[in-house]
Amino acid sequence: MTVPSITVSGDPLEPGIRRFVDTVTAAYARQPDLDTLPLVTRRAVAEQVRAPWAAGGPAMAHVDDIEVPTTHAGTSVHVRVLRPPLDGDLPAFIYLHGGGWTMFSLDTHDRLMREYAARAGVVVIGVDYALAPEHRFPIAIDQVVDVIQWLAQPGALPGVDVHRLAIGGDSAGANLAMASALRLRDIGKGNLLRALVINYGAFDPSPSYQSYEAFGDGRYLLSSHEMRQFWSNYLRDTQDTRDPLAAPILADLANLPPSFFAITDLDV
Repeated sequence: MTVPSITVSGDPLEPGIRRFVDTVTAAYARQPDLDTLPLVTRRAVAEQVRAPWAAGGPAMAHVDDIEVPTTHAGTSVHVRVLRPPLDGDLPAFIYLHGGGWTMFSLDTHDRLMREYAARAGVVVIGVDYALAPEHRFPIAIDQVVDVIQWLAQPGALPGVDVHRLAIGGDSAGANLAMASALRLRDIGKGNLLRALVINYGAFDPSPSYQSYEAFGDGRYLLSSHEMRQFWSNYLRDTQDTRDPLAAPILADLANLPPSFFAITDLDV
């Protein structure tokens, strides 16, 4: 079967998104070429560029940074708990930031998480999962699953209704959210999650899609070159490309919670 090519004419971006893209592009243009910088410096630049977009927004009643123990002896995962000014036991939303498994942090996504908390009336738990390539697949998934199982214990986090837990994320974070739900289902604990929120997730490491050619030149921020780098950073070897937890496009999706997918038009 022949699949028609993708063509884009004019400027298809909504004006608010155009302003965001132009501002971020201009901020990166004032920096050295990221490909020439050490990874630690690239991460620092990304934090600086994204900082204005994390400022402002709703105030929380409480913001707590805590360490959650993991199943690996002597290790823990840093999480940020954002509680809106509401009384009672609230539902909780576990959120996983994007950044190609390699970049960004709880700080770059702080306002986004506060917006979710305030608008949905939920406690948001941002997970500071270990980044690649220092920590490759499936380490981040293991950490997120540990956080979910910890949170589901009655009394683990006061003020949270453990019977109303959801998970979500954007881009690489959406991949990790899907993978974590699949892992929980496969170990018989799928009932811990009541919903998924999947924002423009990365589900397939194959570079064969027309979208890589149509949208991957950098005009819409994420380039095909970057996407290939991110997958290379995250996966251990080519065998991982066939693992449904790394590539959820291959997964059996039966018996997952109700899921909301945000699918974008101009995305690699």
